[in-house]
Amino acid sequence: MKVKIACRRVSGGRAKGPALVSREPISFLGCVDPESGRIVDPDHPLFGRSLAGAVLIFPGGRGSTVGSYVIYQLKRRGAAPAAMINIKTEPIVAVGAIISDIPLVDCVSEEILEIKDGVEVEVDSDLGHVITAD
Repeated sequence: MKVKIACRRVSGGRAKGPALVSREPISFLGCVDPESGRIVDPDHPLFGRSLAGAVLIFPGGRGSTVGSYVIYQLKRRGAAPAAMINIKTEPIVAVGAIISDIPLVDCVSEEILEIKDGVEVEVDSDLGHVITAD
């Protein structure tokens, strides 16, 4: 059964892919390798996992404003997430998604963090919803 979740558009577009979920915020500068899209911070729960092609679900970003450019580098190298979902988006992740044409939504319940890794998720930020399997 599919579930439709209302959300707020931050960066426009539509994409789908397997869920990659973190209950911890992500700092794109220092936590993510801009060449491969892998989480390189050994203290992060997603250590060693690749963001490439995933629908990245995480509470929000943290860290340096250079993180926006790291998201842009990921996109240029084909290592970016297909889309991102935040509980609350902060400006660094918002700018990175906008300049990289990555769909990004927020204002969803923390229950979104209960989605299992690998579940197919569709983000349509233009229509303001996320669709996922129950």
